[in-house]
Amino acid sequence: MIMARGKRLAAVLCTSFLLFAASFGCGQSPDEPRYVKDINAYLTNEMSDIPVLEPMDSTILAYMGKWGLHGMSLSIMRSDSLLYAKGYGESDEGKSMSPGTLLRIASVSKLLTATGIMVLQERGMLSLDDSLFTNTGLLSEYSPYIKDKRIKKITLRHLLMHESGFTSRMGDPMFSTLKLMKDNGWSTPPDAETLVRTVLGKPLQFSPGTASEYSNFGYLLLSMAIEKATGKPYEAWMQENVLAPAGCIDMHIASNYYEDRHERESRYWVHSWDTDVERFDGSGTMVPRCYGGSDITSLQGAGAWISSASELARLVAAIDERGSMKDIISPESVEEMTFTTDSLTYALGWNDISEEGVWTRTGTLSGTSALIKYYPDGECWVFISNTGTRRGPRFTKITSNLADTLRERYSLSLPARNLFLEPEGDEGEE
Repeated sequence: MIMARGKRLAAVLCTSFLLFAASFGCGQSPDEPRYVKDINAYLTNEMSDIPVLEPMDSTILAYMGKWGLHGMSLSIMRSDSLLYAKGYGESDEGKSMSPGTLLRIASVSKLLTATGIMVLQERGMLSLDDSLFTNTGLLSEYSPYIKDKRIKKITLRHLLMHESGFTSRMGDPMFSTLKLMKDNGWSTPPDAETLVRTVLGKPLQFSPGTASEYSNFGYLLLSMAIEKATGKPYEAWMQENVLAPAGCIDMHIASNYYEDRHERESRYWVHSWDTDVERFDGSGTMVPRCYGGSDITSLQGAGAWISSASELARLVAAIDERGSMKDIISPESVEEMTFTTDSLTYALGWNDISEEGVWTRTGTLSGTSALIKYYPDGECWVFISNTGTRRGPRFTKITSNLADTLRERYSLSLPARNLFLEPEGDEGEE
């Protein structure tokens, strides 16, 4: 048993070394790797048609059949090198899922927002321990609406770690638009400013920093803090200052309806048992839950981003302090984002950092489920699907178990290459 484990570790280390060397290309300066500029346009399913991995593909297809998934996308990265990227099933009627298909990533969006906050801290434009609602806070204009004085103690760190005192015990304000409209006599859905003024007029469920309860509203506040600190719209600033430097040029804030989807975006499905619901805008129109049941766009940094699995892996490569890709944040920021004291404490942007050193980020919305699982040896598995299941948020745990199983069986069969890099002989654009 010990010898087998030793051989496995040696093989993983050897493969990682080969990937590190291969990622720079023959005769190329390690300081100037030539990365593919539009990875979503470049990748094809055929690039990952690998005979030895056909059993893995069969397992994934069987998994999709069991759970009724129309489509799923998988990317596998190790030491910042993309080893495998493939789409399974359909992204729309008559259209196959590809490695470049964009999908809603739900609460995985929080990892992007947290990274944006760390970038701003490194630039000296804010501090994680800044209070938001004091007279000098980034969101001080909302102070007159505060009824619970404890709100003025809320810091950016509290919001990042879900320790602010905002909870969903009385309903998640980000997913209760129709109720809020009825309770407040509004004829139209509230914008972010109106929603914040309303929530601040209610008491916190606990004092900031004394407990931990998940809050989507907290990440809306973080999105607004980014806008206030930078003077730019959240999406535009994130694309320019976080995503583009990470090599991610095709991430966007989602639209609410199928007809407004992005050119490369998947369709989303709900199962037959999931009946139509009233549209969030109060129009009385009945719609599929995934297309108008909630105001996805207004989630902003809490859950509104769309991405391919491959670009999501590329973002992780830029915030992991490992491998060949240059990070967009400092080692100190990476350490701060991945530090947690116990299983009940959320990390900054990540859901969980296990005792074994596994980083996990999950996300679920009606019609989609997303998972990032980053292992201590630098191997990262990213799954995104386009179909809702009865298990809801718990489905990401099931997919996490699938990732563990597939990694155990097929990790050593993954090819030693880096699909993030331009093929040899391609000098790219001048």
